[in-house]
Amino acid sequence: MKVTVTVDCTPLEAREFLGLPDVQPMQSAMMDQMQKKMMENMDKYSPESIMQSWFSFDPKVGERFQDMFANMAGLGAGTKEKK
Repeated sequence: MKVTVTVDCTPLEAREFLGLPDVQPMQSAMMDQMQKKMMENMDKYSPESIMQSWFSFDPKVGERFQDMFANMAGLGAGTKEKK
């Protein structure tokens, strides 16, 4: 014997029926805090600040990046051999 039961209710009604807590206020508060922190730190993740942090520890990093991209472009174009 096979029995099929269809329940038509909203998620809120299902939570109330099962006795689960309403976590929506907590979720809203957490999302507000996360958004506030993200907005405070947004300027730290601008392209200029990221590049500055990458190149601040070693003055020759720019040259190394340039050489690396030139080598990759040469390999992609087939003009250089793999080492």
